[in-house]
Amino acid sequence: MATRAMEHSKVLSPAEWLAARKELLKKEKEFTRLRDEVSRQRREMPWEKVEKAYVFEGPSGKQTLRDLFGGRSQLIVYHFMLGPDWKEGCPSCSFISDHIDGSLVHLAARDVRLVVVSRAPLAQIEAFKKRMGWKFPWFSSNGSEFNYDYQVSMSKAELEKGEVYYNYTMQKFPSEERPGTSVFYKDEAGNIFHTYSSYSRSTWTSAPRSSTPSAAKAQKSPSK
Repeated sequence: MATRAMEHSKVLSPAEWLAARKELLKKEKEFTRLRDEVSRQRREMPWEKVEKAYVFEGPSGKQTLRDLFGGRSQLIVYHFMLGPDWKEGCPSCSFISDHIDGSLVHLAARDVRLVVVSRAPLAQIEAFKKRMGWKFPWFSSNGSEFNYDYQVSMSKAELEKGEVYYNYTMQKFPSEERPGTSVFYKDEAGNIFHTYSSYSRSTWTSAPRSSTPSAAKAQKSPSK
């Protein structure tokens, strides 16, 4: 197992260490209050109606975006970086996905379903999923425009231009696949709305925790 030497920090007396810790705690509390406010504003973001008919492939066959809700009113899609010609999934996405299975029952208790979507063909997804021992629902968007519309895939021609549109701005990105999380809501009439998407460093830290309509309740009431 690889080990890394940790750089030594300053060593203080117990009293000095406590004073430094209390000073940092002030900043941590400021950060928590700011995060709560940002989460509140995130939940108040306007929605956009999803008009396009997307089709995915899963173990039981073709499914629409509406099918992915699985009877719930809220859907979280984790965009896992696994391209059609990739030998294995993104290491960072894999680390995140190692923590998904245990969260599904808690999300379901709040009328939320979480699924994973990649552009790789289903057979490729199923093989990697089996290798990793995951149980969560994972669908292929191969052949649809879903990944492109939600900024998590680009063509080789786009990549060759040097800069691509990602995380709501033009920037350089080294891969055809990109990480992200998108949140959707389905009303009683069956209309689907895109409520939020996050990318890059905020891919996983913001969307599931505080971007669904029931997120405020979910953060206050742990499931039993």
